[in-house]
Amino acid sequence: MAGSSFFALIDDIAGILDDVSAMTKVAAKKTAGVLGDDLALNAQQVSGVNADRELPVVWAVAVGSLKNKAILVPAALAISAFAPWAVTPLLMLGGAFLCFEGFEKLAHKYLPHEDEHHGEAAAPEAMESEQDKIKGAIRTDFILSAEIIAITLGTVADAPLQQQITVLIGIALIMTVGVYGVVAGIVKLDDGGLYLLRTGGAIGRRIGRAILVAAPYMMKSLTVIGTVAMFMVGGGILTHGFAPVHHWIADVSAPLAAVPAIGGLLSVLAPSALDAVFGVVAGGAVLLLVTLMQRVLKVFKKD
Repeated sequence: MAGSSFFALIDDIAGILDDVSAMTKVAAKKTAGVLGDDLALNAQQVSGVNADRELPVVWAVAVGSLKNKAILVPAALAISAFAPWAVTPLLMLGGAFLCFEGFEKLAHKYLPHEDEHHGEAAAPEAMESEQDKIKGAIRTDFILSAEIIAITLGTVADAPLQQQITVLIGIALIMTVGVYGVVAGIVKLDDGGLYLLRTGGAIGRRIGRAILVAAPYMMKSLTVIGTVAMFMVGGGILTHGFAPVHHWIADVSAPLAAVPAIGGLLSVLAPSALDAVFGVVAGGAVLLLVTLMQRVLKVFKKD
């Protein structure tokens, strides 16, 4: 009797693990798009630091990402249980913040602005820049992690609480290790190329030389890709929150599938492009609002 109960327990555990595994695979597929944006954004955020500080910066951001998810997983479960109506507004606030950060980067690069840091020593500037990159990357990770957790929660919404918790924690760990493992590889790509150039055979040296030539262009392209990803992710969150806009984008994109040869590609790219355009407009609007509020506050402080 005791033996049969033990085997029944083992069977139940195996069944639960199968369910968890299946739900984790589904959740991973649904969050794959966000994972790509997360990768581009974080690689761009931590690029540009001194070579000997690249891995410590990636590690600091990865630890911050784990802390984000340690906050987000219980918060998501609590919101889902007690205030499910708040999930979409909170995600939209995060999306608006991503668009704001993306537009602020463009404004800082292309619009005239005052340099507030004249006369500071080079070493403190470098340290501040590194800390700013870490903080910025962790802020961005928080929003993207929130979207990943929200998508995962929607996938397991009907599952028992224990399975929800297991899948959420599993996805959180998989995404963190996956993203920051690849980010670490990207930022150390030039070191790998140099190693091959110095120690490899004829083919290895050619590969190493090609990596060294391509690495700077790749890192520069990540800046562009990361900024575009901010608008795509942030704009996508916002358009999904505004049903009329979301339906309009779907209606505009659907006929593109009929275009010969490239219709399938156009129908996939068009929604993301329109999300990005919406994100740029939203980011500009938020930046304008923030700037106006800052000026109003300065006037009140003077008075």
